[in-house]
Amino acid sequence: MPTTSHLYREIHEQPQVLRTLLDRQRQTIQALAADIRSRQIEYVVIAARGTSDNAGRYANYLFGAVNGLPVALATPSLYTIYKRPPRLAHALVLGISQSGKSPDIVSVLAEARKQGALTAVITNFADSDLAQEADHVIELHAGEERAVAATKTYTSELMVIALLGATLAEDPGMLAALEQVPDAVATVLGINDHVAQIAQRYRYMSDCVVIGRGYNYASAFELALKLKELTYTIAEPYSSADFLHGPLALIQHGFPVIVIAPSGVILPELQSFIQVLRQREAETIVISDDQATLDLARIPLRLAASLPEWLSPITAIVPGQLFGLYLAAARDYDPDHPRGLRKVTETR
Repeated sequence: MPTTSHLYREIHEQPQVLRTLLDRQRQTIQALAADIRSRQIEYVVIAARGTSDNAGRYANYLFGAVNGLPVALATPSLYTIYKRPPRLAHALVLGISQSGKSPDIVSVLAEARKQGALTAVITNFADSDLAQEADHVIELHAGEERAVAATKTYTSELMVIALLGATLAEDPGMLAALEQVPDAVATVLGINDHVAQIAQRYRYMSDCVVIGRGYNYASAFELALKLKELTYTIAEPYSSADFLHGPLALIQHGFPVIVIAPSGVILPELQSFIQVLRQREAETIVISDDQATLDLARIPLRLAASLPEWLSPITAIVPGQLFGLYLAAARDYDPDHPRGLRKVTETR
């Protein structure tokens, strides 16, 4: 039964994990923000893999929009295979890793320290190899995550990034909004039984696309990853803009398209995009807190709690996590142990 799985438990632990993180990591993040200011950091380089790489995509939007900091995702093979690391002067080099064990991510941080760059790590293991290379270590406080598919560590990584951005901006309104997040996630989890029902409809789905834009570009990648690793579905993530530049040709009658469309400045563009999908007779599954947007969907998945757009990825991914769990169960797959995967993947 999916409700007895580690994955089910970890998805539903997320509100408490986020509360604990907010309580325990403010001072650490304040210290990092002070260092960023004093060293006049000009840009951020993020080293991550898998789910943590998707958290990095969120940071790309948040640090850019809120803090004016350009963000680049590191290419670890330049450090480990080609032995040609780029110059990292005036950068914050940020490692994001649940385990802190992957040698290629550790190598990026080690080179950054060698060059004298400011280094920080977001991890669930403060004594990991990655943490040893950091000037600042931000712990996720997620507890043991036993399911292979990351859920509570992903949303806690997003929370750290949001808290760092708001702290660096010294914006009281943003900091106050963060306090709403744990309860908002708890409210959104109320969709659990509805998602369990609709997942049965997609038992034989072999492929789909997942659409997000802006802050929720990261959510599209993370939801697609969960479908791949939990249900073995060929799920491809796109921004709505990129999808119109060619991949739209995929759409035919009944083709499943998941659109992540919370309220925000990007919403009108996504509404227009859903209209295009309707004209092409796609099967649209829409995650939103906006009723007019949900009315456009073939299958609406309501976000019962609204957050500012910059925080919406933390709630918007929750229906996707549940969809992956229940679709795996509908196919009689073990949601805790996807085939061929391990909890910690070490790459070089």
